[in-house]
Amino acid sequence: MEPLNQEAEAHKRSCQPLNASGTGTGTGADTGCSCSSAPTMAPPQTWSEISPPPTYRPNRASVINLSLNNAQHAIILAPVPQSQKVPTVSPPYQFQVPAKKIHSPDDIRHFHDSVSGKNFLGFVVALSESIRGHKISDPCHQSQTLNSIVSILETLLCWVDEIPPLQQSSRYGNLSFRTWQSRLIEKADSLMFQFLPDNLRSATVEIVSYFSDSFGNWSRIDYGTGHETNFAAWLYCIVRLGLLMEEDYQAIVSRIFVKYLELMRKLQIVYCLEPAGSHGVWGLDDYHFLPFVFGSSQLIDHKYMKPKSINNQDILDNFSNEYLFLSCIAFVKEVKKGPFCEHSPLLDDISGVPTWNKVNSGLLKMYKVEVLEKVPIMQHFLFGWLIKWE
Repeated sequence: MEPLNQEAEAHKRSCQPLNASGTGTGTGADTGCSCSSAPTMAPPQTWSEISPPPTYRPNRASVINLSLNNAQHAIILAPVPQSQKVPTVSPPYQFQVPAKKIHSPDDIRHFHDSVSGKNFLGFVVALSESIRGHKISDPCHQSQTLNSIVSILETLLCWVDEIPPLQQSSRYGNLSFRTWQSRLIEKADSLMFQFLPDNLRSATVEIVSYFSDSFGNWSRIDYGTGHETNFAAWLYCIVRLGLLMEEDYQAIVSRIFVKYLELMRKLQIVYCLEPAGSHGVWGLDDYHFLPFVFGSSQLIDHKYMKPKSINNQDILDNFSNEYLFLSCIAFVKEVKKGPFCEHSPLLDDISGVPTWNKVNSGLLKMYKVEVLEKVPIMQHFLFGWLIKWE
């Protein structure tokens, strides 16, 4: 029986997911893979003949239990971030050129223990709560400032059409992106003046830095969750200035962020942006994180759509224009080839989570641990007067 048992163990290992080193994770999570044929063997011995039965493990694990490394333990143990009200600033203004302050894990802890760190994360959570149960097309309050920001993003979309990609041999990093970025940097101040009142025009010295770094890196021609976080920080600064209010939050997600996502997808495709700091198949997504947070909030308590609905192509085709999470899944399936469970195992695993509420709370904790607590990402984050290094 021993050779047959070895053969069975080898077959079992072949169906387990692999970790970054190419070895089995041992979590027992169902990745949806199948083997073309099972080995022929004699009936196995019963458990009573060899050993007691193993501890039961579910076929599917929650997204926050996918692997048992330190980061996943941190996510499991972390409390769910809570929303916070953003305090607005008042004169005398002390705007300054923002600078990098994070260089070590100690700096990360300092940031998250600070009022600024807690308030910024609380702002992201508040945006997530504002879109809960709402479709993208649902009517919502739209201030003049908000409409101006949407108009700015539409202008940036037009620039992509005006600056076509160069014919070059390399697959990634089209050099025309630098031309697009150079125009962005050159016109950034004038774009800010479209919504800044005269008494706040001096704020450009601070907020332009966040805005300019929201769309990718000029030299590396890449984009990732750090740039996306800069866009969230830019919006946070505008709320701090009192130009966007809590009543605008739903529209910040459904109008501004949706337009931003449209722009970034176009930049990624046209200029072949490299993923910045991608975890490959073991990351949530090559480029984005926040659309999944906001999108999962949209679907909380939905009557018909559950996390497993992301496996239904008809649902993706018919509802991805109304729900950010479905839109992200549809886009991933469009740009990546092969079985979904192989190129996006974390997203595939989410389909096994029972409720969108659990998905949303898990993703909020994951965003804090995997983005806002990572030195390689946050070492580029900027601090000025609106987001203080305390």
